[in-house]
Amino acid sequence: MAEIRLTRLEQGQTKIKNVPIAVTPEGFWCCPSPVPFQKTLKTQTPLNKSKSSLPTPRTSIPKKQIPITEKKPTFTPARPGTLPDNERNSGSDATVLVEPERKLRTKNESLPRKVSIELGEPGTSDLKVILLGKQGFAVRLSVHKNVLTEHSTFFEDKLYEEKPGLPCIEIDDCEDVESFVETVGLMYCKDLKQRLIKQNVSRVLSILKVAEQLGYNSCVESCLEYLEAVPWVGDEEEKVVSSVVRLQGKGTEGEGTGVTSVLKRVSSKTTNDPKDTISNILEQVLNSNEERGRREMKHIVLKLMRENSCLPSSSGLADICNDTIYSLCRSCLNSLLSLFRQATGQESADKPIAGQDQVVKQIILEADNLLWLLEILAERKAAEEFAVMWAAQEELALLHGKLPVVSRYRVSCITARLFVGIGRGEVLPCKDIRHSLLHMWLQPLISDYGWLQHGCRSFDRKVVEEGIGRTILTLPLEDQQSILLAWLSSFLKAGDNCPNLQKAFEVWWRRAFIRPYTDQGNLFLSDSSSRE
Repeated sequence: MAEIRLTRLEQGQTKIKNVPIAVTPEGFWCCPSPVPFQKTLKTQTPLNKSKSSLPTPRTSIPKKQIPITEKKPTFTPARPGTLPDNERNSGSDATVLVEPERKLRTKNESLPRKVSIELGEPGTSDLKVILLGKQGFAVRLSVHKNVLTEHSTFFEDKLYEEKPGLPCIEIDDCEDVESFVETVGLMYCKDLKQRLIKQNVSRVLSILKVAEQLGYNSCVESCLEYLEAVPWVGDEEEKVVSSVVRLQGKGTEGEGTGVTSVLKRVSSKTTNDPKDTISNILEQVLNSNEERGRREMKHIVLKLMRENSCLPSSSGLADICNDTIYSLCRSCLNSLLSLFRQATGQESADKPIAGQDQVVKQIILEADNLLWLLEILAERKAAEEFAVMWAAQEELALLHGKLPVVSRYRVSCITARLFVGIGRGEVLPCKDIRHSLLHMWLQPLISDYGWLQHGCRSFDRKVVEEGIGRTILTLPLEDQQSILLAWLSSFLKAGDNCPNLQKAFEVWWRRAFIRPYTDQGNLFLSDSSSRE
């Protein structure tokens, strides 16, 4: 049984208490966590003896010995901070209670701390490795030259460069002392895979970093095998990929296969056209007849498209996606127009006419598909062409008035979303397109407004009314007047079943009658000429 000896620091002298670690025949090695390293150490009265290789405190703080009651520990390999009965020093006060330790540590917290760890069979080590960590924390490893040189090219080169019989190797500024100690301890294990399987991803990444620095290739390979097999949860994926890519960049010999296996989870060498893949996903969602699955997947794809459009490096992919989406929009528009023709009896006689209920269901489905595609384009600031396409649907707008409102009102959701996009600045069509949209589609929207409020769960009346009003106010003043006067006639008849555009009406009124900018400009010019 190997041991970890945790020392109790005094200036110039280290008092050791023996702490067991688990080095079993199966190769399980349990490194002490930094908690016993830091919590079980306390400083006491300084003595004269010191070592030059370890940091010494700047000042000595004499104090009286405080008697502390010992608590008999039990031997548990999984808890390296305990003390076996047969290893306890008689009369020693190395074992401390929590409260007295806190009182002692407050005055001497800045003093260096030392830990002594012995690996392998006790008393057989022939090499000392001293790790100097942050804030004066030091660990002395008692190890075996043959074990270190067999597994680590770093120690092999270090021992080769130094003089024969070198008793000690000192490593300054060790970033992660705990991981370093555990990695060295793994050199004494027979089954690395069995040891690593008990760790989490973050711990294995720390071991991987130290193993790569030490040239411990078998440990690096075992860590990569672990990372290739274990699931990555949350932000672990980013940490794993960055660590493995850094390892790949250094071109460490012997780890190429393991690195490639890990990275295959997040990258592919196949040359599949992303346009085909995205088109396939969108088509499956659009053609689905299962309401819940279609609704949930539309939400997920919309969210992913929104995230993808925010990346500056995805501009090329964005163009590909937009082309694919517009191709699907044209297909949906043609299908919707054909369904309207069937529903109104104007479809050619050579084509079979489906039942009325089935036609209505298909109209609802195609209108919902078009609304979803428009939502994606509006989020990506690429819906101007859709506005042009919608403004050109004269036949569809004409057939719209011939269908019952229950069959057609979903189509007005598309018009409402376009007006909202224009009002928010997401869609910026030219003046003629804005005028055509209002001239062609505003009255059908007003006719369906009552059904939109009660039949569409996602319909937000205030947002839609604000979008319509802002769209109207982007037109020349004469067009604002003609559209708002026509709206006034409908609003006085329908009331709540008509969009409330009073805010837009007030803005137009002030522009036209209260502060006419043209008249003010003419008045200013006439005043200037009279003064001259």
